[in-house]
Amino acid sequence: MVYTNPVATELATGNFYNRAGAEYLSPEKLESDYAAVRFERELRLFRTHCLRGSVLDVGCSSGAFLYQLKTRHPQDYQVLGTDVATAPLEHAAQMGVPVIRDNFLSYSFAAPFDAVTFWAVVEHLFEPQLFLQKAAAVLRPGGLCFLLVPNLKSLAVRLLGAKYRYIYAEHLNYFTPATLKKFAEREFTVVDLQSTHFNPLVIAKDFRGGGREVPRAERYQLLKRTTGFKKSRWLYPVRLGYRLAEAALGKARLADNLTVIARKR
Repeated sequence: MVYTNPVATELATGNFYNRAGAEYLSPEKLESDYAAVRFERELRLFRTHCLRGSVLDVGCSSGAFLYQLKTRHPQDYQVLGTDVATAPLEHAAQMGVPVIRDNFLSYSFAAPFDAVTFWAVVEHLFEPQLFLQKAAAVLRPGGLCFLLVPNLKSLAVRLLGAKYRYIYAEHLNYFTPATLKKFAEREFTVVDLQSTHFNPLVIAKDFRGGGREVPRAERYQLLKRTTGFKKSRWLYPVRLGYRLAEAALGKARLADNLTVIARKR
């Protein structure tokens, strides 16, 4: 595992995300996060391994994943979200997503969960091992942990190196397929490891951008744009080609992200 050293205190404590929480509520970010296509891969993967039960989403942000899961399958899941950023958590509650406003590591949950998810969260954690241990502690025997992180061996990283926008100060940990598997195996038995997502627009922009820091507002504008592409019926032939490219990269474990599904021993 590759990690950042030293780490700014605000990032290590999570105070940075609480202070910046309102930025996650920009119209572009919320519109994209709550679009039906936003979590299609995560939902498909999750449903493949967990058809029903209680679900805890750690780092749930504005609650969009849990909202989609509960909206699509209201009879199958009981959901709960937690996050260090107050403003997004309040938005999740307003959207009907149950939340806890407390520290995940120290909170005493009333009952064990069938699944715990970390969607694009572990790379932000100063002590990820503690979160993995806590996830194991709050899962029932045989429960599942889902971890999604950027892929340090992706095509994007190979082409762009440090110019890639997802190599930046907020990411404290970086994983390859091998190191992510090894990390999860400290507490769990890995049942699946996949490589997904591919954004050629990001590669093109970062190649031209010369390694500059990409502001959140610009990231959210691009997210809105790519979400629009996914929703457009007129771009179906383009999306088909994109899916074939993503599938090929995923098979070679060169897509943008890695997801491990791990079972509690």
